[in-house]
Amino acid sequence: MGTSPLGRVAAGALAGVAGTLAMDLVWYRRARRDGNDQSFVDWELAASSSFEDASAPAEVAQRVTGTAGVELPDEAAGATTNVVHWLTGIGYGVAHALLQHRRGVLRGGIATGLGAFAASYVGLGAMGIYQPIWEYDRETLQQDLTAHLAFGLATGLVYAASTDRDDGADGHD
Repeated sequence: MGTSPLGRVAAGALAGVAGTLAMDLVWYRRARRDGNDQSFVDWELAASSSFEDASAPAEVAQRVTGTAGVELPDEAAGATTNVVHWLTGIGYGVAHALLQHRRGVLRGGIATGLGAFAASYVGLGAMGIYQPIWEYDRETLQQDLTAHLAFGLATGLVYAASTDRDDGADGHD
């Protein structure tokens, strides 16, 4: 993909998909280690039966659509979780393309991962979906941070590869 603004956005979207997949693989590996025996596809599709037991992405969508007077049915909880989760990752990939692309794979990827992590706790905390960050234990934050760093680094690598840029991919950034 080219380095025109539209090419960067497309490369960023692709990189966001790869970053989201990388982060989800980190979480899936942890779930398997903790005894979950679901296949990756079943685990990934987050088949929530209601918004009450769905994760944060579904709750965000429910609140956003609620402000427009639209009430989502419980049957849509699983699909809503997945759509919002993947669109969020794609959005952060596009942000990486527009804001971090000159920083290189390592610095840009870390900045993207840290930005996504911080935005999650600030934004979701402000919405009351997450607790304030200081109320979480160290292990929870460490696991979430490392998953977001995996997201950022994968996003940076795929972005650099899809735009034929190395921008520090050799570790000299």
